[in-house]
Amino acid sequence: MTAYLWMPYVIINVVAFMMYGVDKLRSKGRRRTRERTLLAAALVGPFGALAAMRLFRHKTRKPKFFLVPIFLALHLVVVVLLIL
Repeated sequence: MTAYLWMPYVIINVVAFMMYGVDKLRSKGRRRTRERTLLAAALVGPFGALAAMRLFRHKTRKPKFFLVPIFLALHLVVVVLLIL
């Protein structure tokens, strides 16, 4: 039962990770992913987004992207509340 709940969440985080990675690869002149789209991906998949930001050193200085750790904290709060 719990696998049905966690697997979509894991997939969403993997997709967010890949979106940040693709945007980093495209950062040298090719068409990029909109920042709004990356932030939306971070809102639903903050673990993947933050991991990609750290691993690829991507979008770490932009003030908008300081929201990503906040999104992650909100997800942790929701998970804790669901467990209790």
